[in-house]
Amino acid sequence: MSDLETRQLRYFVAVAEELHFGRAAERLSMAQPPLSRAIKDLERRLDVQLLERTTRQVALTRAGEVFLRDARTALEAIAAAERRVRQAGRPDRRLRLALKADHDAGCLPQIIEAYEAEEGALPVELILGGRGEQPVQLRDGRADVALVPSPFDARRLDFEPLLTEPRLVALAANDPLAARSRLTLSDLDGRLLPDGAPAEQGPSTGQPAAVAPHGPVSDLTQILKLVELGTIVCFLPVSVADRYRRAGIAYLAVDDLEPTTLAVMWPQDSRSPAVAAFVRAATTVVTSAFALTQRS
Repeated sequence: MSDLETRQLRYFVAVAEELHFGRAAERLSMAQPPLSRAIKDLERRLDVQLLERTTRQVALTRAGEVFLRDARTALEAIAAAERRVRQAGRPDRRLRLALKADHDAGCLPQIIEAYEAEEGALPVELILGGRGEQPVQLRDGRADVALVPSPFDARRLDFEPLLTEPRLVALAANDPLAARSRLTLSDLDGRLLPDGAPAEQGPSTGQPAAVAPHGPVSDLTQILKLVELGTIVCFLPVSVADRYRRAGIAYLAVDDLEPTTLAVMWPQDSRSPAVAAFVRAATTVVTSAFALTQRS
């Protein structure tokens, strides 16, 4: 069998995700007949049927499901290689740090200061994103290292836990539950999280996007404004809640709410001295900061 081409993988992934040749062709900015021929040629090369086709629908075979997963991984790796080689060839090389704003245990300035004192340190470029974006940015080459709150997808990534801390529920100060001293998840029945999921089911792993008349939001300040209005509730690590105390919001402990772990994460195949230096700095700073807090 001859080597597969990136083009063939892109074509198959588009059809497999759309499950419609017309929509896939539109997404790829090409006509449908050559796309259909390319998929048939791919199946001949692999000597396996990837798609079940009828006049009404397109569906993945079991082999197609396996190939979709691996094709996505291959395309992701190729894109990551392109981004990393460009980064390595830049005269002004930087350490690209991905994180969700405020999810740094309040230690980011100290971490960067400690990192800059390390041998092999590079200027830091911050890449701010939503929850769950950081592992993707590491895998596809957009970031070199990340600070990531759990739960997270660690496929093809290494990580070092920095801090595990309780989460609190943030709700409107005039919510009847705000008068309680402690809650359980079942007490939150009928309330929604920022992504629209039922709060009593616990934290979801989707991107925060409030399902509300105000429209989708992901910025923490905007989310907390919706909490104040009683539109939603949200779960926050103690270190984040401590920085966002306000009269209109009550923070309560939830007995059966899992704690969250902040980790520093990097690609498994990274051999960068700058990444290693950042991991050392983050581990030292966070461990020291919270060891002092626990003693005081």
